[in-house]
Amino acid sequence: MAHAIDLSNQDILGYLAAHERKDLLRFITCGSVDDGKSTLIGRLLYESRLVYEDQLAALDADSKKHGTQGEELDLALLVDGLAAEREQGITIDVAYRFFSTAKRKFIVADTPGHEQYTRNMVTGASTADLAVILVDARKGVLTQTRRHSYIVSLLGIRQVVLAVNKMDAVDYAEEAFNAILAAYLPFARQLGMENVVGIPVSALKGDNILQASPRMPWYRGPALMQHLETVEVEERAQHAPFRLPIQWVNRPGPDFRGFAGQIAGGRVNVGDRIRALPSGAEARVARIVTFDGDLPHAVAGQSVTLTLDREIDVSRGDLLAASSESAEVADQFEATLIWMHEQPLVPGRQYLMKLGARTVNATLAPPRYRVNVNTLEQQPAPQLDLNEIGLCQLTLDHAVAFDPYAQNRETGGFILIDKLSNDTVGAGLLNVALRRTDLHWQAVDVTRATRAQLKGQRACLLWFSGPASRGTAAIAQLVEKRLHALGRHTYLLNEASLAPGLQPGAGTGGEGLVPHVAEIARLMVDAGLIVLAALPVPKRAARAQVRRQFAAGDFVEIAIDAAQPATGDAAYEPPESAEFRIDAVHSPAQAAERIIAELDRAGVIAYAYNNPLAGL
Repeated sequence: MAHAIDLSNQDILGYLAAHERKDLLRFITCGSVDDGKSTLIGRLLYESRLVYEDQLAALDADSKKHGTQGEELDLALLVDGLAAEREQGITIDVAYRFFSTAKRKFIVADTPGHEQYTRNMVTGASTADLAVILVDARKGVLTQTRRHSYIVSLLGIRQVVLAVNKMDAVDYAEEAFNAILAAYLPFARQLGMENVVGIPVSALKGDNILQASPRMPWYRGPALMQHLETVEVEERAQHAPFRLPIQWVNRPGPDFRGFAGQIAGGRVNVGDRIRALPSGAEARVARIVTFDGDLPHAVAGQSVTLTLDREIDVSRGDLLAASSESAEVADQFEATLIWMHEQPLVPGRQYLMKLGARTVNATLAPPRYRVNVNTLEQQPAPQLDLNEIGLCQLTLDHAVAFDPYAQNRETGGFILIDKLSNDTVGAGLLNVALRRTDLHWQAVDVTRATRAQLKGQRACLLWFSGPASRGTAAIAQLVEKRLHALGRHTYLLNEASLAPGLQPGAGTGGEGLVPHVAEIARLMVDAGLIVLAALPVPKRAARAQVRRQFAAGDFVEIAIDAAQPATGDAAYEPPESAEFRIDAVHSPAQAAERIIAELDRAGVIAYAYNNPLAGL
């Protein structure tokens, strides 16, 4: 979509070339529910004559069916495309629209206002240069206004428009506008937001959208579109040191090896010396290859393939950086985290961390604090819940190359992914690398709890009891394989691992192993391991003897029941009470999956504070 203009008497190629040279402004609209974000964007497009005739016809039909403005066009429907959005009159997903005027090109993200969808607002803001924060003139500054403003400041958006909307509902009163500015600007200054421009508007009536409104002669500032067309946006990425996250190693034949990606910062020239991270190997740029041919140089935002003057080891997820201004490499960080999932952050649990094209395992310490978005107070927090923002420390299983987020969004921003559900659960900003001596959460006495926390699990003994005919040992082996695949630290105690060393003093198998098994398992649990025991101990009293060696919640009996006892099972005495039972109708694989699900629910797989398996 382009701005409305008569091209019949113009040089089309010249016009397209001029259009290509226009700079691009990415901005978001955000604010609380029903502040009029979608209507504002719809009004911008409509008043700028940027809506095609077929779109107008569809809008007219949709307004009659879904609209909230009687016989008038409901301009919010231009961007509220989901059925649920139209039914509820709210924005749920992020809607992107491209448009242009004679002076500038724009990409606008209409982000949700409802607190439940704050995570979608984070997505839209992550690439924006400017934020239009809407406030309902009747309601003033709300909690969600402050939350969105805080996220805008965190994500490094330096240009902010405070659009006080629905001025028509307060009779265009200057006092209402000034009161909202007086309430908002001190909060913005606390956030370090210096470039805030307040504009009173009515998206519904079109006041101060394209040009100054005669209904508000007391306002002498720019209209919204005038400000968007003229605001200066700093091209921070182009002035940053050279960074190229590698997305693909291009090997079309034996004579070509290039490293492809989009430049995330700075400028690169043929002949520049660059460093591959995290390896640290250096080389010079031999060629800068693009679809349209080789270039002598390239800048941030361009997608290129670099070839080097010598062979060095570079893989997908690595980072090419200027040798003279290299990025940092670390495996432990302090980071600001925005939690985006209904299930809270679990300290000590292992998540996947995706930084650019690099994915590693990350374990989080308990948050140092969470931020009260109303007061900006730093409050103690054992965890982070949905939409909460806090300061955390992360430990990775591999070192990664990075820049602090304040210096480069692309190389300093990351997401966290749940390893079981594959859901994105958090978005984070890397602040600083930590040495091990900086990690305050490790500077404690080394206990069983801290060992287990470091492994991201709850240490305990899983005792598998059941008749031999029900495949108890096989189920235990399958469970250990699944735990190992999830990155848990385990050890399986069975006859094969115990009997050879214990035969001289204890005999083989059965009750003779019980005292030794109990002591070995107790030491392993103290080391922070999840210990699995699958041994032929049919007597209920013998198993109870092992249980007495452990604290409450540290001994978990998993009873493999036999609905139809087989020959040879008569000696087996089922427990009077077990933490949970597996029905005989389950196959070994099904039984193992069910056990894994129960362990996760009970906080064994993911370490949970103050949760001594209460759910079992």
